[in-house]
Amino acid sequence: MHPAFSVIFLTTLIGAGQGLFLALYTAQVYAAFSLLPAQDPVRFYALGSGVAVLLLVAGLAASFMHLGRPERAWRSAAMWRTSWLSREVIALPACMGAVAAWGLVHYSGWNPPLFMLGSLEVDLSFLIGAAATVLCFVLFLCTGMIYACIKFLQEWATPLTVVNYILFGGASGFLLAAAFAAWQGPELVDFYGGWAIVMTALAFVTRSASLVRNARLKHKSTMQSAIGIRHARIEQKAQGAMAGSFNTREFFHGASPRKYRFVKWLFLVLVFPVPVLLIAAGLATQAFSLLLAAFLVQYLGLLAERWFFFAQANHPQNLYYQTV
Repeated sequence: MHPAFSVIFLTTLIGAGQGLFLALYTAQVYAAFSLLPAQDPVRFYALGSGVAVLLLVAGLAASFMHLGRPERAWRSAAMWRTSWLSREVIALPACMGAVAAWGLVHYSGWNPPLFMLGSLEVDLSFLIGAAATVLCFVLFLCTGMIYACIKFLQEWATPLTVVNYILFGGASGFLLAAAFAAWQGPELVDFYGGWAIVMTALAFVTRSASLVRNARLKHKSTMQSAIGIRHARIEQKAQGAMAGSFNTREFFHGASPRKYRFVKWLFLVLVFPVPVLLIAAGLATQAFSLLLAAFLVQYLGLLAERWFFFAQANHPQNLYYQTV
């Protein structure tokens, strides 16, 4: 498939935004049970949620870059009963609104207690944060299922697609939270940094599993099934067109095998070992600069990973519209 950079930025930016909010809300929940020190509502929770909303808005803005008629984008939500894309279109602004509302409650200071849950006092921000958490995971599910539900693209049609989206978003979000904590809440640096390493390690396991799975795939489509001719040996002599077409532009990445392999190893290095080493150094020194560098390096790696994710999907139509 052709890797559209608008979709690459959409999926990576909103993933980091979702992960950052989940990290912030996790700290609030832990603090409610006295497992972590409480943080300043404005300087930590409100400011952090503002960063998360900015990432979500940036991802939404990037998604408009590949639309021919952006003013008609709202119509993409009409098929929500059957389309995961329509569900994502609904879930993304809902998630943005919930995260923004959570931050606004902390910023305004209007956070009244609502009820008691045993010995735990549940206030308004706790309830809104719980709803935003559910919406974050719904958004992860919708984004991943857009690709995992396409059965004829066998590289995507696996639960690992959804799992990888969740883990990559969580890893980048918790890593950004570690850098944010080094700036605004140093008591939480070790907590966030440790979980960022754990999620990165889990993402390495699941992404490696998907790479191994895809390398062993036996595609169901063949040249015979592509053109409807049952013959033992078929050799294509011409493409059937003098130049490229929509099919060759949108359903094939056009990169050389050398570039394809380079991007694969690039993301494997930038997403996993380099950030982990930088996180370890950042935790040892509590340095904001090292943790921010770890996030930036991992994000660059995620851009490469998402490019490879799209390029690796081999559309069956390429059996017919192949370059000769």
